[in-house]
This record gives sequence, structure tokens and C-alpha cells, in this order.
Amino acid sequence: MKCRHCAAELELPLIDLGMAPPSNAYLSAEALERAEKRYPLRVLVCEKCWLVQTEDFADAEELFAADYAYFSSFSSSWLAHARRYATEMTGRWSLGPQSRVIEVAANDGYLLQYFRAASIPCLGIEPTASTAAAARSLGIAVIERFFGRALARELAASGQRADLMVANNVLAHVPDINDFAAGFSTLLKPDGVATFEFPHLLRLLEGCQFDTIYHEHFSYLSLGAVERVFATAGLQVFDVQELPTHGGSLRVFAQRADEGRQPTAGGVDQVRQNESRAGLQTRRAYSGFQARAERIRDDLKRFLAEASASGKSVAAYGAAAKGNTLLNFVGVGPDEVRYVVDRNPAKQGKFMPGSRIPIVPPSHLETNRPDYLLILPWNLAEEVRQQNASPAGSGMRFVTAVPGLTVT
Repeated sequence: MKCRHCAAELELPLIDLGMAPPSNAYLSAEALERAEKRYPLRVLVCEKCWLVQTEDFADAEELFAADYAYFSSFSSSWLAHARRYATEMTGRWSLGPQSRVIEVAANDGYLLQYFRAASIPCLGIEPTASTAAAARSLGIAVIERFFGRALARELAASGQRADLMVANNVLAHVPDINDFAAGFSTLLKPDGVATFEFPHLLRLLEGCQFDTIYHEHFSYLSLGAVERVFATAGLQVFDVQELPTHGGSLRVFAQRADEGRQPTAGGVDQVRQNESRAGLQTRRAYSGFQARAERIRDDLKRFLAEASASGKSVAAYGAAAKGNTLLNFVGVGPDEVRYVVDRNPAKQGKFMPGSRIPIVPPSHLETNRPDYLLILPWNLAEEVRQQNASPAGSGMRFVTAVPGLTVT
């Protein structure tokens, strides 16, 4: 396989998670009677540009289908994050009724609703019909297409250049990262700004966050790799913020390299130095990751076996993509984890891909409380604990598996 950015041959492995179904391919009861599609889930590192990437097996059109079931608005902490972002960006860039905000991967309108409430014209670009419909129900205009240079040219030609473009947790999801990035330099106004949020590769490696690896994530991103991709696309990074979201993310600010006017902030050099100290442009940063993931797998497998042997019941919370990676790598099924609770009605009544564990609404916990609740989206563990605090005498305990097994 050749690198998605620079076309160099890929030889350095990061991890092999075996065969797995697409992580958001939730199953209906009827689908349980059919075999699931599974693809190898392997990640390689480019030693020329240091872009970390999954090996190609599944197409984006299959992974992000019309019934895509990930809706951002079901996390209260993520909504609060989006609200803070809208307030901060509105003030920092003096946005108002004369401005235009465009979000790529607008999902269900979780973010643009706050710009719309402030009377700032906005447009969402979202290829999945299910989430686009939810955004439109909030009064947000949505173009239901994949974003790239071609769509950017169409919008620019129709006078829809942006003062602010937003790309939250989508840069990792695009198979053609060069075309995607080039669309931003095409669609930004001369003094426009684009922000990109994505899980930071440095934190993934430090915390052995292997469960954030799944087919829908084509790339695993460092600032260094992103700067190289952006430079090719005509973008320049001028600021970086480190965020706690998704186990440790970066918010990268970029402008057009030809006409941008923003000075480079100190945060850029700081993150560059952090990545250099961690050796992200050397082989040593990536060695041992497989073994660390296998230890986490074995610890969880041992815990579930001991719980079963002692007559204790285990359920899980959060039918998230990272949970599907974990469950399939560990080899868990409904005998070990009875059900998965999720607040999203689009997932309720379905079954987790691969593990085939039933997905139920939160009300199920009221009458079927387990001894242990395994929190699959560990980045939201505190939110989940608060929402599901055990009533006196229930004795339910919370479990997380990444970066190490904890029981509270």
C-alpha cells in the first residue's frame, strides 16, 4: 500500500486488530441471520511524511451510509463543547450577520445551531442522510455530499466563500486527505480561518487508545503530518490548542497560505516540540503498541471470565465505535456482556456489529441493573457515571478498560 498523502510505500506497522466489521454497521434483528462483512483492521506508518493510516479495504460510501447512526447531540458534554466553541469563535473573529460559517461533517446540527441562534449565516455539509435530516429539522441548510475540491469550487463560484470553516472529528475520516484539505483553501475567503479538531496521535500512543482505531478512521494525526498535508493544499497552520476531548485532541487553526494574515502563535511550536520529544518522526514511537493493546485485551478478558465465574452480571454503556473495536478485539459476546445501553434511538433495538450484543435504552438499567457497567466511551466516563449513579444499595460498579482496567 502507498501513503495516502505522499504515495511512499508503507512498511512500518503500528497494530493489527484482526478482522472486524465496520464499527457503525449496527445490525437489525433480521440481519443476525446473515453473515457480516469483516475487513482486516491494520494500521501502518509512513516513514516519509509520518502519516499514520489504516490499510485500505472498505469504501467511504459503505462506511458512511444513509442510515449512519452516529449523532453528536446525544452527548451533553459534547454539546457544551460546541457551545463554547461557537461563543469563542464568534468573539475572536468578530462574526455577525455579514459573516458565513460552513461546517464540513455537520452531523445533526449539534454545532451550527449555536451560530444560527446568533443570527450568523451558516451552511452544513454532511453526506449521511440520517444526520443531515436531523440538522435540517433545526432549520440549518445542509448540502448532502462528501466534501472536497470539486464541491468547494462549486460553492466558491456561487459566492459562498466562508469567513470560518469548521471540521470537527472529520479530518481522520477522509480517504483522500489531500483533496479534502485543498477544498478548504479553495472555499475560504482571503482572510478566512478554518479550524480542525481531531484526536492527537501523541495521546493515542501515550494512552494506548487502540480502540479509537476503526475502518472509518483512515488517518491518525500528528501536528507534523497535518502541517505537511496542509502545506501541499495551500494552507498554513497559525495556531494550535490542546483539548481534553476524545482522550486528548488538537484544535488546529489554518489560513490560506497565499493571503492569510494571522501571525503564528506560540502553541504551534509547543506542540511541535512535544511531538519531537516523543519521537513521532522515528520508529521508536510506534514500537510496542501491539503488545500494550494485547495486555489491555487480556486484562478485560480475564475480568469478564472472573465476573462470570463468580455469578456477577456485566452490561456496557455507549454503543460507540470505539466500543465496537474493543469488543471485537477482545472477542466479547452477549454471554459475557448482556446488553449495551445507548441514548440514541437510532441504535436502540439493534445489535452491536461483530459482538451482536443487544442495544437497549437507558430505562433498561432501571429494571435490569447489572453488577458491573463497562463504559465503552471511556472519554465520557465521568458523564456516564453521573448519569447512572447507583441508587443506595444497588451496588453497581463502573469499569473502564482503556488505558488500563479500572473498577470503581
